[in-house]
Amino acid sequence: MGRGTGFVSAPTVRRRQLGRTLRNLREGAGLTQEEVARRTGGRIRGTKVSRIETAVNAATAADVSLILDALAIADDDLRTALLRLTREGARRGWWQSYRTVLSQPYEDLISLESEAEQISTWQPTVIPGLLQTGEYARQIISATAMSEAIEDAVSTLVDVRLARQTVLVGDSPLTLWAIIGESALRTETADPQTMREQLGRLLRLGEQPTITIQVMPASAPPHVGQMGGFSILGYGSHVDLSVIHVESLTSGLYVEDGDEVSVYRHAIEQLRATALSPAESATMIKEIRDSK
Repeated sequence: MGRGTGFVSAPTVRRRQLGRTLRNLREGAGLTQEEVARRTGGRIRGTKVSRIETAVNAATAADVSLILDALAIADDDLRTALLRLTREGARRGWWQSYRTVLSQPYEDLISLESEAEQISTWQPTVIPGLLQTGEYARQIISATAMSEAIEDAVSTLVDVRLARQTVLVGDSPLTLWAIIGESALRTETADPQTMREQLGRLLRLGEQPTITIQVMPASAPPHVGQMGGFSILGYGSHVDLSVIHVESLTSGLYVEDGDEVSVYRHAIEQLRATALSPAESATMIKEIRDSK
């Protein structure tokens, strides 16, 4: 996703996510914004609570801690998750050095990935970005470039895509569950070696304990995934912090409403049940690789 024309700066998904959660907690406690402010002893005004909830202002960890105290939130896991969300918002990420070529939605995606604990993704026609080889990524980015700006930045965007994959390694790698359509595995690249290497990478990554790969066979009956690909980014046990990412040709859509997130969660469970098992999937990937 490169930077398109008509770009308008907007609050990040993470800031909206934090504000929405604080608002839900306040409303669940039956308090107004002014009542929350009074409970902080005047250290935060009601107008500031409002600006934080609506993502107009970026909150500090001190602000969020005061609001959580005012709401009498005793759930340590929830407090930790929200304070981490706040602190990460002030952290300068490696991707910010690429701002001249990244769109705001793509920056948001990279930031959310860097903080996620789990990602479940359904990709019917393309290998998920976190699992791509450099050459496969180059061909996909080139083929889907719909502006001169992206065409001129392909090499840089490949570097960004590969850098994103650091979330899969290290001391605390995220848990990735990828369901991939069979047609994505059978893509005919300019050089057959590109797909052989890509499929080989899928086989290697699928052996990692934190990565699960399933294939949706072309012979599968009609299923919910035929409406398009999507990813669920999760942040621990608190599902209300989850975000859905739906990528389009020119941008990305984020679904944050709790009821809609639940729909996507149900959809991914259906897809897992319909797709081949991880072992069967590895067998198919190997057979397709060896046929190229």
